[in-house]
Amino acid sequence: MAQLYIAFVDTPGLFAGIIRRVLKQKYIHVALSLDPRLEEAYSIGRRHPSVPLIAGFEKEDKRKILKAFPGADYMICSLECTTEQKEYVEERLQEAMRKRFRYHYTILGLPFLLMNIPFYQKNHYTCSSYAARLLEEAGICRWGKHFSLVTPKDFFEYREKQKIFEGSLRELVESDRTADAGVPVFHLAQPAYAGAAYRAYRGVPYER
Repeated sequence: MAQLYIAFVDTPGLFAGIIRRVLKQKYIHVALSLDPRLEEAYSIGRRHPSVPLIAGFEKEDKRKILKAFPGADYMICSLECTTEQKEYVEERLQEAMRKRFRYHYTILGLPFLLMNIPFYQKNHYTCSSYAARLLEEAGICRWGKHFSLVTPKDFFEYREKQKIFEGSLRELVESDRTADAGVPVFHLAQPAYAGAAYRAYRGVPYER
C-alpha cells in the first residue's frame, strides 16, 4: 500500500476568519501532498501567500507561507491508497501544475455552496472541491455528494485518515532542519500524535 497526505491549514486573516465562522472549525484550507513533509503539496489557493484575491492551482511552499503567516498551524493526515492510485493522483497533479494558470478559485460557486446547491464552472474550484474530485476519481474517497459541495470540514471528519502531525507551521519547517542534520523529528514535541506512517517515513521507531 501507499500513502497520500492531506494538509489542513489554519492561517489568520479576515477572509480566513469568515470561512472559519461558516465552517465552525479551526482548519479552513486543505492541500494534497505526495509526502508527509509537504515538499510536494498542491492546492487551489493563493498564488502568493500574502495576496488573498489572486488564487488558482499552485504548488505550496511552506517556507513562504511561514514568512507570510508566522502564527499558522497545520495538521497533516495520511490516506491509505494503492500504488496505482497514488501514481494516478501524482500524474494529475503534475499535469495541473503544468496548466496551473487555467485553474481558478470559484468565486461564483460560493453562494451555491452556502445554499448546498451543486455548482461547477469549468476549471474553477475551492481547495476542498478540487481535492475531493481528484481523490474520488482516483477511487480513494467517496463523499456521497457532488464534489463542489465538499468543504474542509468534510475532510476533517473523514474517518479513513490518520493524523500524523498537528502543531505550528514553524515547528514543521524547523523539523526539516533537524531531519537533514540526522536528528529524530518531533522527538520531544510529538510522540503523542506522530502516527506510524510518519514515524516510518522518518525512521523513528514505534513506541508502544
